[in-house]
Amino acid sequence: MRSKTISRLLEVKLVSDKRRFYLLSLTWGLLMNLAGGIAAAAMLLTGHKMHRFGPCFYFEHGKDWGGMDWGMFIVVCKGADQRLLSHELGHAMQNCRFGPFMPLLVGLPSSLRYHFRKLQKKVTGKEPKPPYDSIWFEAQATQLGQEYLKLNGQ
Repeated sequence: MRSKTISRLLEVKLVSDKRRFYLLSLTWGLLMNLAGGIAAAAMLLTGHKMHRFGPCFYFEHGKDWGGMDWGMFIVVCKGADQRLLSHELGHAMQNCRFGPFMPLLVGLPSSLRYHFRKLQKKVTGKEPKPPYDSIWFEAQATQLGQEYLKLNGQ
């Protein structure tokens, strides 16, 4: 019973309507978007070009490191593929659901896990196990991003 309640609380549905996405992002999800707005301003001031991916805005910086999401603002490595961008878009959808709890539920655990796995790979020379999407918040972000692409014919 308790497990079902927790699962329901952590469930995220795709926000396919852009107006609803922006409304949720700029109200319930405002905390992450404020941080993202600051990051976006810094990226613009340092000469980075802003791009669009779905309802999100993204910047490319550095090489071969992945991506980072702050609400509707995303920073990814140069040459990021559609898979990475859609995964980060999935995190933006999570922000619409988790709002002020996003940093504690997803942001910090995701960042710590990413850096631990990077260190693990550096030490062992092998890709860490289990797979990246084996934890619920990463799998959910990937699924939401794929749903968005499928819905929009991309």
